[in-house]
Amino acid sequence: MSSSSQFRYTQTPSKVVHLRNLPWECVEEELIELCKRFGKIVNTKTNVGANRNQAFLEFAELNQAISMVSYYASSSEPAQIRGKTVYIQYSNRPEIVNNQSPGEVPGNVLLVTFEGVESHHLSIDVIYLVFSAYGFVHKIATFEKAAGFQALVQFTDVDTALAARTALDGRSIPKYLLPEHVDSCNLRMSYSAHTDLNIKFQSHRSRDYTNPYLPVNQTAMDGSMQPALGADGKRVETQSNVLLALIENMQYAVTVDVLHTVFSAYGTVQKIAIFEKNGSTQALIQFSDIPTATIAKEALEGHCIYDGGYCKLRLTYSRHTDLNVKVRKLGYFFELCTV
Repeated sequence: MSSSSQFRYTQTPSKVVHLRNLPWECVEEELIELCKRFGKIVNTKTNVGANRNQAFLEFAELNQAISMVSYYASSSEPAQIRGKTVYIQYSNRPEIVNNQSPGEVPGNVLLVTFEGVESHHLSIDVIYLVFSAYGFVHKIATFEKAAGFQALVQFTDVDTALAARTALDGRSIPKYLLPEHVDSCNLRMSYSAHTDLNIKFQSHRSRDYTNPYLPVNQTAMDGSMQPALGADGKRVETQSNVLLALIENMQYAVTVDVLHTVFSAYGTVQKIAIFEKNGSTQALIQFSDIPTATIAKEALEGHCIYDGGYCKLRLTYSRHTDLNVKVRKLGYFFELCTV
């Protein structure tokens, strides 16, 4: 075989070697095994090209790359991986640059996804305990997204965040820190673009360990907002005599009178509050006792006030038990209240 079919002698030597005609989805270990005898390999880029059969490999020194290309240019036996001839030449790039996604750019704040658990399975104190083993944790903010239960964990600097990520990414939280019915909680991490989290108050969802004077949301701190668990490990809502109604597909006006008509069919309605929150219309409906509220909730969950699927009710129990009315009374019920 003529060496001219494998190599181009007119190319300027480079520390980066271009390999072609590789086996399908050739892995980094195979490339290193072929090339490591010529020198130290500092970077690779595999599965390049439409057919994913090309790769780039970068040596620490230029003479190491020259040694490899020269060897196979003069050898009677071509370079092979899995019995397939590999064509080798210098790359026209001086080094391999692997573009990092935003989540891979190191920062002092980690974005952590907790796999296998829901938000009520894992307290913020457990999160702090796990991560503080690697350095001072400044702030934690937890939330739920499409990816599941997540947290932002802020450290003093990038090095501390890096140490925590290196040690914990892909690992599981110790079993003894989890509820008995939870089998495991795996950690997946990336870096956040945030550098300083804005924590407005201490609660079961967010903490600022650097500011002892931050206001405390005591209701959230004592866990009363977190749902209880049944014997089967599933979430059980804490019942209340006050229902929170989210009104969906609101094409017609929903007034206090309308809500009173709908809900009073199941018992005496003491107070009603309508308000706007997060761009949607919501209401609080207060009954005299929990059994009455429960009957109304079971009967009206998913009910549409108007025909055609308009003004659908989504009902949950509120943490309130007695609404704090601040404005005018309308008969036996109220237009607005503090929530």
